[in-house]
Amino acid sequence: MEAKVTQAGLNTLITVLKDGQKGYADAMVDVKDQHLKDLFKKYSAQRASYVTELEDQMFKLDLKPDTSEGSSIIGTIHHAWIDLKSAVTGHDNHAILAECERGEDVAKKAYEEASKLQDLPGDLKSIIEKQSQGVLAAHNEIRDLRDSSK
Repeated sequence: MEAKVTQAGLNTLITVLKDGQKGYADAMVDVKDQHLKDLFKKYSAQRASYVTELEDQMFKLDLKPDTSEGSSIIGTIHHAWIDLKSAVTGHDNHAILAECERGEDVAKKAYEEASKLQDLPGDLKSIIEKQSQGVLAAHNEIRDLRDSSK
């Protein structure tokens, strides 16, 4: 197994998930609509559980989760959720949902990249596939809500 490639790929995924978790948590605090609050809370918790699941697998494989915040990719990801802050300040549900969807696009892409990692152990591969489905479902729900909030 190409441990370095796998480790880097998984760390990118974890960073994207942590970013989404924080983005949803921030949105949840600031949004007025109760349905959106509940939805953002659900997705924030989902991302937290995904991070735990991936980190557990990494420890089992003797790979080290990256706890630092540095990397150029991470900078790009943060931008996907940073614009959320300004949308939330205006309490515009459509703008908030549009920014959440942008964050989801980043997560979807990260899972597409992770699924291309070579030599993933079976357990890890199935966890990534399952999480990818969850991210896709979240993306589609957020997108549909955004479209209906125009």
